[in-house]
Amino acid sequence: MSRPVSISLLNSQDGNAIADAIMADNPAAERKPMPSMTKIDCPGRLVISSESVSELLGREWDPQEIHMSVISLSGSVDEDDGSITLFWR
Repeated sequence: MSRPVSISLLNSQDGNAIADAIMADNPAAERKPMPSMTKIDCPGRLVISSESVSELLGREWDPQEIHMSVISLSGSVDEDDGSITLFWR
């Protein structure tokens, strides 16, 4: 079994859209809702697609915007114009 990566997001409009996009694009991910945040764990690798988040928000979403919704994360981060990937080296 792969070491899980995780991300915790604020329960806000953007945070919920990011969480929904993660769940749609990462079938192995497990969502743990809490009163003020949502924690998502995924074995090995987790991809956050700006296209998926944009579709759910109904507007363009820049991956840099994630910094306004992230509470914590676990794993290495690779960011580009179209996605954010969490993984372990």
